Amino acid sequence: MIQKVLIANRGEIAVRVMRSCREMGIRSVAVFSEADRTARHVLYADEACLIGPAASRESYLNIDKIIMAAKRHGADAIHPGYGFLSENSEFARRCKQEGIIFIGPDPETMDAMGDKISARKHMIAAGVPVVPGTEQPLQSVEEAKEICNRIGYPVMLKASMGGGGKGMRLIHNVDEVEEAYNTARSESMSSFGDDTVYLEKFVEEPHHIEFQILGDNYGNAVHLFERECSIQRRNQKIVEETPSPFVTPELRQKMGEAAVAAAKAVNYKGAGTIEFLVDKHRNFYFLEMNTRLQVEHPITEEVVGVDLVKEQIRVANNEPLHFKQEDLKQRGHAIECRICAEDTDNNFMPSPGILRQLMEPNGIGVRIDSAVYEGYEIPIYYDPMIGKLIVWATTRQFAIERMRRVLYEYKITGLKTNISYLRHIMHVPDFVEGHYNTLFIPKHQDMLKEWAGKKEEETENIAMIAAYIDYLMNLEENKSASSDNRPISRWREFGLQKGVLRI
Repeated sequence: MIQKVLIANRGEIAVRVMRSCREMGIRSVAVFSEADRTARHVLYADEACLIGPAASRESYLNIDKIIMAAKRHGADAIHPGYGFLSENSEFARRCKQEGIIFIGPDPETMDAMGDKISARKHMIAAGVPVVPGTEQPLQSVEEAKEICNRIGYPVMLKASMGGGGKGMRLIHNVDEVEEAYNTARSESMSSFGDDTVYLEKFVEEPHHIEFQILGDNYGNAVHLFERECSIQRRNQKIVEETPSPFVTPELRQKMGEAAVAAAKAVNYKGAGTIEFLVDKHRNFYFLEMNTRLQVEHPITEEVVGVDLVKEQIRVANNEPLHFKQEDLKQRGHAIECRICAEDTDNNFMPSPGILRQLMEPNGIGVRIDSAVYEGYEIPIYYDPMIGKLIVWATTRQFAIERMRRVLYEYKITGLKTNISYLRHIMHVPDFVEGHYNTLFIPKHQDMLKEWAGKKEEETENIAMIAAYIDYLMNLEENKSASSDNRPISRWREFGLQKGVLRI
């Protein structure tokens, strides 16, 4: 039985995995770079190990250093989280060679599904619908043009080893093929060390629907229903919800059965995700499989009532699944917003810096998966995500209302965030009515930009600044306060007791 787990990751996902470990009585080991010495996952873990400089390739992506840390601390298993080495089959293979349990699928499964061309072949063999396109890597611009002309425009050029929107190019006509081909290959090589690309017919007005699956070592597999992930900026998800307002009960059953068939086709073990594109006529096509935990997994946990990390650990412990498909039900509605340190007025550029003040929302049906605290510095070296804000309610309408409320309560000073931008999304009529697809952001970008430009928060922000100044000045005042030690309030001096702010 697993007694100690090293989490080969950082930030909120590392803390989230450690929480489940602690509930299961399993000790946790954090690894950290020089930039993360004071990170929350380091402080939360039972043990911690420095593995290198800030650069990912010298720390969180260094297989040798992570294996060495696991051995030094006597870890039975390694949980990869998501990102970094989570879908690296060589890492999973090394763990096995070193006698360390990798909490995830077999490396052979990762090889089969990590390469998107290979994954398409497996899905075709399993009878799962796939988007029309190539089954072999493209060899030249001329071949790409010939295939594009044959299947018809628009088409999507994709990196075989890609993810997160990298190495993807939408092609509308033959004049765009050469540039798309060259830039996609270059971007793929830079990001993944592989320049293999392929073509798929572009599904117009698509929905991005993914199904959470679980498999064990005994051939059992189930799905935990769908997540609607269509609100994306540059192919990066920013808002997710479950159940999908677009999916009907009949479609849900068909897609769920296809997801389970896909998992069984590759003998999948642990938690994974089958991603589909669904057109406006509700025809669905296999997109890819993520052989790891997803960023948006909390909304599934809230609606289905299953701790996915605990299930991953149980499967790694060679336990069979504790439930069957008929035991799983959807209850209520959940929405997740990704809170990021980015400047929405400056093309969403990352906004690293010191988090001066933090006021997190709470209340019924509110969950925050985060790893920040007041005084913490968002580093420049990694993804700028601050955390994930999740709400649950009995209906979708109530969930939207709750998300509006908690986004209003969420206050961060010291750096720029996308909180206001997310708050505006919750008021767009198409989102409120559930009538949206992956074109939501492009369709409404002018409206969102116009709303973001309004200064409705200016008075509130000034008041927060004034309150902080008052706090600092009271600290000085108390040093020389009168004998009764009562603080002298600067609010009175500013006239704020009358509701007037004088700057």
